[in-house]
Amino acid sequence: MTAKRSLITDYFSQVGGTVKKCKPAHTSKVDEKPKVIPETKPRETKPPTKNPSLEFTSFNKQEWINSLTSEQKELLQLEIDTLHISWLSMLYKELTKPYFLNLKKFLQSQQKQGKTIFPKPQHIYSWSNLTPLPNVKCLILGQDPYHNHNQAHGLAFSVLEPTRPPPSLINIYKTLTIDYPDTFRVPDYQELLKQGKPGGGNLTKWATNGGVLMLNAVLTVEAHKANSHANQGWEQFTEQVIRVALEYHQKHKSGFVIMAWGTPAQKRLKPFEKMLTKNSTSGNGNDQFLVLKTVHPSPLSAHRGFFNSQVFKKCNDWLEKHNRDVIDWSVY
Repeated sequence: MTAKRSLITDYFSQVGGTVKKCKPAHTSKVDEKPKVIPETKPRETKPPTKNPSLEFTSFNKQEWINSLTSEQKELLQLEIDTLHISWLSMLYKELTKPYFLNLKKFLQSQQKQGKTIFPKPQHIYSWSNLTPLPNVKCLILGQDPYHNHNQAHGLAFSVLEPTRPPPSLINIYKTLTIDYPDTFRVPDYQELLKQGKPGGGNLTKWATNGGVLMLNAVLTVEAHKANSHANQGWEQFTEQVIRVALEYHQKHKSGFVIMAWGTPAQKRLKPFEKMLTKNSTSGNGNDQFLVLKTVHPSPLSAHRGFFNSQVFKKCNDWLEKHNRDVIDWSVY
């Protein structure tokens, strides 16, 4: 029996779009004169995401699932259920490589030992669902998730409510007030607390409305143990995520900005130096990527140049120059 193919409507349905079914055309009787229907201009509809690509339809998700062994299906169920189709269609071959399957076995063993892992499974790939591949306008590279409760939710530097913004995020906010002194306001945790809405560190709006892909090099961590899941395979996988994003936007001549804060983030770009050098900003107006390197916003290093780096303003200036919508960096 032929497997059901994944259609572009599957892609739209995952990002909030709807597709109307057409009624079958009415067939008139032979002895009736056909009615003359005046021509009308087709109604234009706006897709739910920017620049959606029909190439995603070439990936038959169900056919791929059917090709997996029982063990692979068990290990990859989270990716099958939660990795956005635009990313899955480009990364599915990576998921069955030995290193990734071993990574999933490692995570499985951690759970069996009763260890708490952050973020929660349903949030690990939230970066892919909140920022589908065609929507990427800015890539912010992080290291590994926050390791305390009510923090990590799949977006680098972002924390869930009611958590107070961590020090690195506060420094990111301080830089935004320097770049946009008239418009950006740091969320006031005490004021939000009085309103019964404590928090101020959730950057989901950047991902959904701004096209900001906030990607950690390592996507999971054991509770209260920073970097505990480093060197288990996530770095190799997220390197492929970066490669997919670069190659896709290079192909479609859309380009984006990359913010690499600190040495670990800048090391993530080493495999792509040739591509980024060839397509980096040089003032000729034809370049496809802008790489903004600076120190990490951590309190240990931010004073060495992060506050005056103007990374957010430079990002928007570049997007505007390349005829892309600028990013609204407000949190609410």
